Amino acid sequence: MEKTKILALADIHGDSALAKKAAKKASKEKVDMVIIAGDLTWFGQPAKEIVSPFLKNKIPVLTMPGNHDPESISQELSQVYKGIVDIHKKNFEHRGIGFFGTGTTDWGFYEDGKQVYSELQKAHKKIQSLKKKVMISHSPPEGSKIELLGYPGSRAVTEAIKKFNPDFLICGHIHEGGGLIEKIGNTTVINSARKPIIFEI
Repeated sequence: MEKTKILALADIHGDSALAKKAAKKASKEKVDMVIIAGDLTWFGQPAKEIVSPFLKNKIPVLTMPGNHDPESISQELSQVYKGIVDIHKKNFEHRGIGFFGTGTTDWGFYEDGKQVYSELQKAHKKIQSLKKKVMISHSPPEGSKIELLGYPGSRAVTEAIKKFNPDFLICGHIHEGGGLIEKIGNTTVINSARKPIIFEI
């Protein structure tokens, strides 16, 4: 079966130069999809210049809000621009691969973790039978190498990894962790904070 090539990126924070650079890389590498794992903007500024470079490739662009975005950002973008897919608390199937995620940030409080896990659980439900799965969260997981730098990860995201066993987790949020790729159980964790990373599934 032919593999699907995906470019992952998070924490663009309104940086149109970074968006253009990543979109150029996506085009050059002929990726089949783009995932933007939250924080497209800086406190809700207009996101048109952030997503428009990716739309030129005419491939699905999965987006979700981060802690610097209004929660409605992905839904609004998906209604305005053809090709944008809102993956926040939702799922999406492409080429037999199930994608599911949440942009809700887990700040370490019990209520945050409960909400994040619940959203991932509900999003996963409709694609649970698919053999290949990619989970997307703005928060990195607990137990990640990011914690060696002094930043806590999300216990809820780690619980979801163990429960749903996705092939990949795409995350961001902690800029210092951008570019980190590691394994937690059977899941390859990619922290794409401000680092466009291409992977295949």
